[in-house]
Amino acid sequence: MNSKILFTTTAMLGLSMAACTSHGPKAPAEYPSAPTDSTAVDEYFGHKVTDLYRPLENDTATATLQWVKAENAVTDAYLSAIPFRDKVRRRLSALADYRKTGLPWREKNGKYYYFANDGLQNQSVLYEKDSIEADGRVLLDPNTLSDNGTVALGDIFFDPTARYMAYTVNRNGSDWSEIYVLDLKSGTLLEDHIEWTKFTNVAWHGDGFYYSAYERPAEGKEFSNANEYQRIYFHRLGTPQSADAIVYEDLKHPLYFHTALVDDDQTVLMLYIAGNGAGNALKIKDLRKPGSPWVTMEPTQDESVSIFDVEGDTLYIETSWGAPRTRIMTADIRKPQREHWKELVAEQEGVLVGTGELSSDRFIFTYEKDAVNHAYIYRRDGTQVREIELPGLGSAAFSSCRDTPEVFYSFASFTSPSTIYSYDADSGLSTELSAPELAGFNPDDYETSQVFYPSADGTMIPMFITHRKGIELNGKNPTLLYGYGGFNVSLNPGFNAMRLIWLENGGIYVSANLRGGGEYGEEWHRAGMQMNKLNVFNDFIAAAEWLIANGYTSPEHLAIMGGSNGGLLVGATVNMRPDLFSVAIPQVGVMDMMRYHLFTIGWNWAPDYGTSADSPEMAEYLLKYSPLHNISDNGTPYPAILVTTADHDDRVVPAHSFKYAAALQAADTGKAPKLIRIDSDAGHGGGKPMGKYLDEMADTYSFIFYNLGIEPSK
Repeated sequence: MNSKILFTTTAMLGLSMAACTSHGPKAPAEYPSAPTDSTAVDEYFGHKVTDLYRPLENDTATATLQWVKAENAVTDAYLSAIPFRDKVRRRLSALADYRKTGLPWREKNGKYYYFANDGLQNQSVLYEKDSIEADGRVLLDPNTLSDNGTVALGDIFFDPTARYMAYTVNRNGSDWSEIYVLDLKSGTLLEDHIEWTKFTNVAWHGDGFYYSAYERPAEGKEFSNANEYQRIYFHRLGTPQSADAIVYEDLKHPLYFHTALVDDDQTVLMLYIAGNGAGNALKIKDLRKPGSPWVTMEPTQDESVSIFDVEGDTLYIETSWGAPRTRIMTADIRKPQREHWKELVAEQEGVLVGTGELSSDRFIFTYEKDAVNHAYIYRRDGTQVREIELPGLGSAAFSSCRDTPEVFYSFASFTSPSTIYSYDADSGLSTELSAPELAGFNPDDYETSQVFYPSADGTMIPMFITHRKGIELNGKNPTLLYGYGGFNVSLNPGFNAMRLIWLENGGIYVSANLRGGGEYGEEWHRAGMQMNKLNVFNDFIAAAEWLIANGYTSPEHLAIMGGSNGGLLVGATVNMRPDLFSVAIPQVGVMDMMRYHLFTIGWNWAPDYGTSADSPEMAEYLLKYSPLHNISDNGTPYPAILVTTADHDDRVVPAHSFKYAAALQAADTGKAPKLIRIDSDAGHGGGKPMGKYLDEMADTYSFIFYNLGIEPSK
């Protein structure tokens, strides 16, 4: 690894910082009283653990609803007293108000499609156009599906001829989705309507499609009860959902996920099975032979395996089997078992993160090296043609297909929003198609460096640091450290307009690539899983210590933030090292590690975390770091903490944040505020209307600014 890589990116507005005035809010003298139950005791292999705030798990109970109302009143009173809260909201709105154009792609009908947002629209709009140079026309505007933008368009799925388009919608931020079908020729919505799907694909075949769904949940428990028995159904156009046939179910394994896909040529029906390992199992049916049986390609869920192209009898596969950073292999549909696979492209130095057809004889493969994307053209015989020269160090996504030589890609960095390019595969030249313009923000005034620092066990961890050029390393710079560290997810350089208000006010933004992520393949992932989870927290703590030791900041000027698994990260590290941070923002976090697997899809996280039911050792390990169970109560000063969650979060149920916040407020952790912000008609984050997102970010940054003693100059 290089010890340091420096590249120039974003921009400075020359904004200054000043100490906050003294008339701002103080921590509440008293917090709302939460409902408790001292008899709620769980036993883990002989070890009893009291769950005092168990009543807060019942999100529809009167006592819980009253507590939520009281907490929001306390939090809003605190935030409303921050003198510059409205100014922050206005500036964030101005920064977000630029046209965002998504990556275009071409369908079999010869038309081009793309998403775009005029700036502050709650949801992005799907457009259609006849040529890449033509103006787009609205095909589907999800902003018309609700008055307040809380109905979001999920995924879209064109049938093989592009006559029909199925799409999913999610309501109020929930993971539950519904499927609708649009006739692209007439522009009319069909009567077909599928409910109670979750994490589903729509795989078109013949006169209908395959999809994944659960049985209707118990009334009132749609957003909390565990989801079990996901089945694959086939829906024939023009028929009611009640007539849909079950294509696949597994009654012996109620917690498995099942996803169906069909290739473009309608050759193979693929069934992906996950939920019990770091990878997935895979079964296939040959659709050319009516009545053909399911054939198992991969029986275990130990490694990842997916088919990304089918040509005749040849299946092109990307897999981590025998290659932690993933390799390309081929299989014959007539004997697809693993022992018959053949290697096409060996495992590379980087991690394979993307595959796509370029034309009938070439592929585009995207690799991740030190958390940065690199892309290459390969022939179908496995030989490399060239690297695609990207505009810099950042993240790229490609759009291409077998039927046309056209290639489009998007590119973004920490300080430059997604820009769309066309790529000439013959000449190797890129042409810019669209580039957003930001309001009063010049990316050239900022720079991003990548450094590598040692964790507690000596492992070198990569980290991106973004700030205004010419910053003085005097230990006094306000710094926001972000991390995730789990589920094989990589934190690549990416753009977020909300972050700019931090940078333009002199802040440093840091993104640490912790173990548990996918930055270096499955080995890196496993180094932060289960009994290795403490590595992740140690990596994050070491990042903070490195920033302090190298003069970037100090504990008095350091804030941390993370969402979902990153919320767990923030909660755990605050308990471990409260002295390192002044502000902490755990967003929609997994805070109860002893019971997480009992709610909605929490069981699916067991491969990463392990569960308290696995073994005495696993239960003890989880209890050792669970944020809810390790809050200090001896007067140790904690940083100012703003917990965020939402009432319709059915991925990480709000009970996690409810119980954690109640325990935090009841403990003796010093005078800094310990607040919880509970959004309504919102979920885990996906599909959140722009207005709600701006409100949340205005509150979050106002809280951080105020508690670090900063008054933003705009």
